[in-house]
Amino acid sequence: MKNFSAPVRVLALVLAFFAGSAAAQDVPADSPVSPSGTEDAGGTDSAGAWIIPIQGDIEPSLAVFVRREGRRAQAAGVPVIIFEIDTFGGRVDTALQISSFIMSLKNTRTVAWVNTGDESMGVSWSAGALIALSCADIYMAAGTSIGAAAPVTAGPGGAMEAAGEKTVAAVRSQMAALAERNGHPAGIALAMVDMDVELWEAKVDGNVRCLTLAELERLERESPPSSVERAGIISPKGKLLSLTGNEAVRYGLARGIADDQESLFSALGVSARTEIRRPGAADGIVSLLTSGPAQGILILLGIVMIFLEINTPGFGIPGVAAIIAFALVFGSGALLGRVGSAELVLFLLGVGLLAVEIFILPGFGFVGVSGIILIGLSLVLSMQDFVVPRTNWEWDLLGRNAIVVAAGLAASVAGIAALALLGPRIRIFDRLTLQTRITGTAGGPEPESDRTPASIDEGRPDYASLAGKTGKAATTLRPSGKAEIDGELYSVEADGIYIEEGSPVRVVRVQGNNVIVKNL
Repeated sequence: MKNFSAPVRVLALVLAFFAGSAAAQDVPADSPVSPSGTEDAGGTDSAGAWIIPIQGDIEPSLAVFVRREGRRAQAAGVPVIIFEIDTFGGRVDTALQISSFIMSLKNTRTVAWVNTGDESMGVSWSAGALIALSCADIYMAAGTSIGAAAPVTAGPGGAMEAAGEKTVAAVRSQMAALAERNGHPAGIALAMVDMDVELWEAKVDGNVRCLTLAELERLERESPPSSVERAGIISPKGKLLSLTGNEAVRYGLARGIADDQESLFSALGVSARTEIRRPGAADGIVSLLTSGPAQGILILLGIVMIFLEINTPGFGIPGVAAIIAFALVFGSGALLGRVGSAELVLFLLGVGLLAVEIFILPGFGFVGVSGIILIGLSLVLSMQDFVVPRTNWEWDLLGRNAIVVAAGLAASVAGIAALALLGPRIRIFDRLTLQTRITGTAGGPEPESDRTPASIDEGRPDYASLAGKTGKAATTLRPSGKAEIDGELYSVEADGIYIEEGSPVRVVRVQGNNVIVKNL
């Protein structure tokens, strides 16, 4: 995990505080446990257990919720953490993060419970199966299923396609490692991920075992003929394995059937205080902020607000809005453990290069392009917890993040261009510009008798006569600068758009001594 910088850490802690305060404790009225926190009569465990639901799509905000509640349970000395799983799957990277956290829990019994109910689907598929295998024990309700864990990617048009062999191999090895670590049948884990694995039920010395074809053939070669007996094929080659609750118990994946909390607690020996932790409103806000559309909108808003702030005097609402937008982008990423000092340094350096290009260097060249690249790179890195992708799914995630950032930057450029062209015509921007025009001197209005051609002859230019004339920009206009008209240099202002030095211009209007020009 990357190290947080101080500002991002503060924002992340604020978001985490509200997320924690919004996470409700939900104990059903028919629960056999006491919600008061005291030990029930006859109870043997005063700490009880916590139930942490893993429901819906496996997405980054869910990893934040699981880590937060898991750490709270450990801090409270809870000996049993039950992960109630009900999901069709989701992001591989998030599932691996949740899996790593579950395996890191010390002195705590971890239990996966695939439950069913009025509002549940009763499945633990794909990423849900990986998370279940990360727990020391698995219990399932009748009518539930687990498996079908082959990784998939989004193909053209949004259709889901099977992932490449590298991704399958990575997930397959991780599933097998989890099964071996927690005493689950490794063959079942392999058959859930890889369609090339053929899984058999066999009796070895009278005991029912679930073996891959390779394991079965090896045992048949190395064991006495009567000690190994094939009972039937469980999952043929070309199909992914998915088991019902009773099948999972039969083949040694699940320890038992638990249709409700009472039967689960009885099987686990838990009879004291139990808390059910559920995601709160702030967890939903984090989920929204870290979604692709929200990130793209925040990038668009932030960059457009920076443009407006640069083009208005002082520091005002656009600058505040830009800070808030990018604080939400990086703060939500920090809460997911993705943002550290490197991302912030890259972002600030990119903004600095853009400022140098706009205010110091003429034109738009290497420095400005470098600034945009650094800003884009910092935003991409804030959406992932790795720098260099090593697996196919990491490459897929990098591509998704790059598309989100590119879309946000492209929309920002389009928005800035629209504002530059239409800004002077949109009345909402009247409050951002100075509308008062000086028509006299400090001593009062200029007398009519003084406004004579003789005064022009005395050296004061006749600005009104410049209307409609053409010339060229003597300096870069952003928007103010110098232009050469009829062989003379005048202070001019571009009509809401950047004009390169040397570009042909035409005077479109004159307001007092303010000469407005437009690129030809």
